[in-house]
Amino acid sequence: MIELPRTPARASIVDDIAGLRRILTHCRVIAVVGLSAQWHRPSYFAAKYMQDHGYRIVPVNPTYTEVLGERCYPSVAAIPEPVDIVDCFRKHGAIVPIAHEAVAKGAKVLWMQLGIHNAEAARIAVDAGLDVVINRCVKIEHARILGGLNWAGVNTGVISSRRAGS
Repeated sequence: MIELPRTPARASIVDDIAGLRRILTHCRVIAVVGLSAQWHRPSYFAAKYMQDHGYRIVPVNPTYTEVLGERCYPSVAAIPEPVDIVDCFRKHGAIVPIAHEAVAKGAKVLWMQLGIHNAEAARIAVDAGLDVVINRCVKIEHARILGGLNWAGVNTGVISSRRAGS
């Protein structure tokens, strides 16, 4: 794991391409809080994408024992190894305790997924020296900044405007 300096003077709300690129380039272990084992859930889709792109995913959900071939933990505090990003797929009201766990775990980033904004959790994390990403999807940002999306949109080769046989 690459060490990024953690000081309150450096920590911030990250909402720019350079900051997101720095996080996604240097932070390779992601604890996904609220990760579902159901393939059609957004948390599964995002975590699977990041795993397929070389990130280590640490599932956090008390409902499961394993997700995506990785042992699942009931909380961030229960994870025995260091994590870089604590990625939150939980409701707004559940984020403050997760922020406290992220700080105690020594994470570098508290990431709140699309639709999630909790100012108190952000303050807790920034005051402890963590960077905070709010209301953004880690999968979308990775695809947008580091690959998977290009200037024309989704670059999967699966969808085409060409008719079959032409």
